[in-house]
Amino acid sequence: MLGILALLVPKLILVGVLLLTAGLFYFFSSRKIRSTILIIAIFVGSAGFIFSVDYSVNHILEPHQRNRIHVLLGQDVDLKGAGYNVNQSLIAIGSGRIFGKGFLQGTQTKYNFVPEQSTDFIFCTVGEEWGFLGSSVLLILYLGLFIRLILMAERQRSRFSRFYGYGVASILFFHFAINIGMTLGLVPVIGIPLPFISYGGSSLWAFTILLFIFIRQDSYRYDLV
Repeated sequence: MLGILALLVPKLILVGVLLLTAGLFYFFSSRKIRSTILIIAIFVGSAGFIFSVDYSVNHILEPHQRNRIHVLLGQDVDLKGAGYNVNQSLIAIGSGRIFGKGFLQGTQTKYNFVPEQSTDFIFCTVGEEWGFLGSSVLLILYLGLFIRLILMAERQRSRFSRFYGYGVASILFFHFAINIGMTLGLVPVIGIPLPFISYGGSSLWAFTILLFIFIRQDSYRYDLV
């Protein structure tokens, strides 16, 4: 009977029915109303989230954005279209090996096989020219910056300065993680620059202003009561 039901209704509805049945059984066996309400709320919230994601992907995102997600998940293989940038980036990073090809000696980046190699895909240039060691040094430097920002935020006496410091660290970290994730094919390509490395005046000005405002606040932390 359960096998026939699984063939007739979607799997999501089947799971929902099973969870709801388990919640009702738990309620009638133990009479714990709060636990039952919590189980039902979790079920309703999870189902709503799943359906909202499906609606967002199919009706809100643009076609090229959906293609990038499908390529990332392996549903489509489009090495000449939506997956071209990421594929060329992976080739460039892999060709750098351990020590890299040398400064301005990368073939993939030198001959413009990788699009946007000075902005969104700047990390593949580092990987090809400086290899695994150079990329590791860059990652360690970023890690040191994030740790330093967190320590500075922790020593602030003002609540606003502390929250601002965590905000700056979060902004820089998410730009760092998403940009490098794009070049490695771990997240969809969305065009986020690598802080202080990617070419571009607006992003450099924005990151610099955010950072120096926090440094200025840190210098006045002993003047606050």
